[in-house]
Amino acid sequence: MTAPMQVAYEDILRVWREADTIPEIEHAWLFDHLMPIGGDPAGPALEGWTLLPALAAQTSRIRLGVMVTSNRFRPPALLAKIATTVDIVSGGRLDFGIGAGSRPGHPLARREYAAHGLPFHDADHAVGSLAEACTVIRRLWTEAEPFDFPGTYVQLTGAFGNPKPVQRPHPPILIGGRSSKVLRIVAEHADLWNIPGGDLTDAASRSALLDRYCAEIGRDPATITRSIHLQVSYDEPGSTRTEIGLALDAGFTHVVLGLPSPYPASVARWVTDELITPSLRR
Repeated sequence: MTAPMQVAYEDILRVWREADTIPEIEHAWLFDHLMPIGGDPAGPALEGWTLLPALAAQTSRIRLGVMVTSNRFRPPALLAKIATTVDIVSGGRLDFGIGAGSRPGHPLARREYAAHGLPFHDADHAVGSLAEACTVIRRLWTEAEPFDFPGTYVQLTGAFGNPKPVQRPHPPILIGGRSSKVLRIVAEHADLWNIPGGDLTDAASRSALLDRYCAEIGRDPATITRSIHLQVSYDEPGSTRTEIGLALDAGFTHVVLGLPSPYPASVARWVTDELITPSLRR
């Protein structure tokens, strides 16, 4: 992951182009914030869904996505159209990441809503609208006829998606979050589930809770890939390797390595040699 804040487009492009040439690196990610959530609060932040197709057009192999899209920022039908366009530009390499949106207790994330004239509803509204958004987006990607959707949070009349995404039946859906309410949505809608790293004991317990929610609706929990974001330490790669090993042991097979900026020269090769290859040899 290259969080597009406090960094220039050219630097992100350099990393993604290099990663695209390294088979051990399977996917690359941006985040979805309109202002920095770390470092200088007045520093630069590029918009993720605008940046993503630019990077897709200059790569050819790696899967790519936004981890994760804030469902609070864009109406879901518009988001479905944006994501379809990226899937087409990338030749079918999009992993569609979405979540309920920034948690209320993060002041640097919370400020971006007021700064852009966006409403910030309570958690119940955020979760309820996420569930409806996942339903609407999948239908726009797959249904051949226009439809109405009279939801509690989303209302559509004559909704129709054309063209459809390259991937069939649709791009993989990755939902990020750790709350029990979000995990119920994951059980129903997601192909992948992502949780931020940190307390791996908590992450494992959340994964077990997801298993339970899947069982309640008759879904095989093994059909949801477990994904985790881990921050990379350039100075102490051994500590990052240890975290990767613990995450793999806990069943998280989709590992996203967050790269702090500024990015060293040949950072993708360094990540492969110092972190990925040793982890694959465990």
